[in-house]
Amino acid sequence: MNRLKINTAEPAGYRAMIALEKYIESTELTTRHKDLIKIRASQINGCAYCVDMHTTDARKAGETERRIYNISVWHEAPFFDEQERAILALTEEVTLIAGRVSDETYKKAAELFDEKYLAQVIMAIITINAWNRIGVTTQLQPSLD
Repeated sequence: MNRLKINTAEPAGYRAMIALEKYIESTELTTRHKDLIKIRASQINGCAYCVDMHTTDARKAGETERRIYNISVWHEAPFFDEQERAILALTEEVTLIAGRVSDETYKKAAELFDEKYLAQVIMAIITINAWNRIGVTTQLQPSLD
């Protein structure tokens, strides 16, 4: 079944999403932090299109294959620093919001980042989750080329 293309069916809504993405790109968030957020949320949400796009982008930005392969098992992998672990934990809990964001996870992130940076992390997590929901709902697929 062919599903609609949000950008043509509802261009105003799509432009609003693009504006939110442009805001995320303009923040102080490091490329590495943005990539970790985008990849981990997309893995959890099962958005193949976004996983493909964001792992490709991360490679272009200099991320290693080894770290990319281990994002899904970051709890057990030694390749992520304290800030990255806090971001990955927060990404998981916000993405799986029905389980709530624990005080422990939030406190750890708040200890490592100032309020502005933490707010930007949260906004980046929310933005990729919105994109994932568009991708999954409309069954976007990565290109085979």
